[in-house]
Amino acid sequence: MTSGGTTLPEQSSSGPGGDRGSGRDSDSSDSGPSMLVTMLVDVAAPIGLYYGLTAFGVSDLIALMAGAVVPALATLIRFARTRRIDMLGVFVTSMLVLSLIVSATGGSVRLLLVRDGWLTGVAGLGFLMSLRARRPLAFGFSRRLLERRTAGNRNWDDLWEENARFRRIWQITTVIWGFGLLVDMGVRTLMAYTLPVHLVPALNGAQYGVFMVLMLVIVNVYHARAGLWEILSPPEDERSGRDEHSGRDERSGHDGVTGSDRGTGSDDKRTAR
Repeated sequence: MTSGGTTLPEQSSSGPGGDRGSGRDSDSSDSGPSMLVTMLVDVAAPIGLYYGLTAFGVSDLIALMAGAVVPALATLIRFARTRRIDMLGVFVTSMLVLSLIVSATGGSVRLLLVRDGWLTGVAGLGFLMSLRARRPLAFGFSRRLLERRTAGNRNWDDLWEENARFRRIWQITTVIWGFGLLVDMGVRTLMAYTLPVHLVPALNGAQYGVFMVLMLVIVNVYHARAGLWEILSPPEDERSGRDEHSGRDERSGHDGVTGSDRGTGSDDKRTAR
């Protein structure tokens, strides 16, 4: 779990298509650092610092504590630049400070090694708890990537309200991510307390990549089987049929005369004769 995750505010659905487009632009402009920068600062830098310091004879405890300070400093720097509180960054920094204090007083290297497991575990619980919220977390995180690919630029809030299968897909996706993160926590905890200390930082870093690839494969297979892509991009004939139907509705409303009105007009003419 990294401390520099970008916030993903839900897009406004209160305006017409132009308003939605501007909402997406403002979201993208307000987003935090790129994922690459985040991974370098919060994952690669602490690992590199740990192995660099231990190569010069620094103890494992001091090297791990020095590496743990890097994400906390990154969070403080981001706050100084943007004056915006990153709740994820504050949580991660609090966990780092707590683990540093406990490790320093008790001399526990293993406690510092299991820190990443705590973070992914709390993230997993957050996903599962979000099922009781208005929108589950998987919906919000995926929306930024996929909404623009929706046929006809349909807003996801509309799909959420209208399509029960769409809601079900994102609820199940959130469960998949929640349990996946809890499993990730278990693996990290097991490594921290059973493997040689010098191996764990590198394996922890590599596990982020392995975990993400594995989870994306699982989630995309589920999405394909559950029919998400059919909802986002229905067949061409279905879309054209919906467009023609809406066009007929618009024309009938534009004319201001219904079939029954025309029939009534004819009857009136015959009566007059």
